[in-house]
Amino acid sequence: MIKPLGDRRAKARHMLAVLFPLCSIAPASAQAFDCVIDPSVVVRIGSPVPGLLKDVLIARGDQVNENQIIARLHSDAEQATVELMSEQAASTSEIEAQKARLDLARNRMKRAEALLARNVTSTDKLEEAVAEMEVIQKELATAETRKRSAELELQRAQTVLEQRTIRSPISGVVLERSLFNGEYLDQDGKLATIAKLDPLFVEAFIPVSEFGKLHVGMDAQVVPNAPIQGRFTGKIKVVDQVFDAASGTFGLRIELPNPNNHIPAGHRCSVTFDDGADDLE
Repeated sequence: MIKPLGDRRAKARHMLAVLFPLCSIAPASAQAFDCVIDPSVVVRIGSPVPGLLKDVLIARGDQVNENQIIARLHSDAEQATVELMSEQAASTSEIEAQKARLDLARNRMKRAEALLARNVTSTDKLEEAVAEMEVIQKELATAETRKRSAELELQRAQTVLEQRTIRSPISGVVLERSLFNGEYLDQDGKLATIAKLDPLFVEAFIPVSEFGKLHVGMDAQVVPNAPIQGRFTGKIKVVDQVFDAASGTFGLRIELPNPNNHIPAGHRCSVTFDDGADDLE
């Protein structure tokens, strides 16, 4: 009895899957293209201000989180400035003294008005009391301005102090640590290099004959070269609109999720694109 063609194909596919369990087989109509797996971001970390490194808290291979403190510069002077500005910004004694003087001047003015109404005092006395109250009001406003200035100076001092703390701008892996405790980090210097590995970017160069068949949002099946095993699904994020005339190709970027940094970056791979056919397991 001759089995239907579909059954024979299914059986052949199953045999290939058994014989090559480490390789995921793309649909026969899918063409594989070479690609490279790269980190999505590589950051060379420096400092907004130069200084002597007090603590470097990372080493090559460490996992770091976004906004994690990775180093500190010596900051004794900046810390002392913050403490001084904190005292000045918190003080309200000058304002309270001027308010007490203002209350006293108001009472004097009211008494002068009452005495003038009974013709017991002169107009000059009332004018002196009014002038004294106005002067104290201006002195109170000046004291309040000084307090606001002290608060702004405190914010500036805190910002300067915060610049002595170096944080990671991304979550990723430390690729390189360039400096150590006690070394000088200048404003253009590099402390470390950190790579973001989730997601990964898969870069491929596709023949121009395929242009128009691939579009943003399409699924892509990425198979890293040995010894990395598995087949991983990503999505096309960028399709270049400018061809490379010399090679007859166009660039394409795939975003590949990489939870727990399971897939290493800097590795070659092959990629196929879903065309509606059933993928084989």
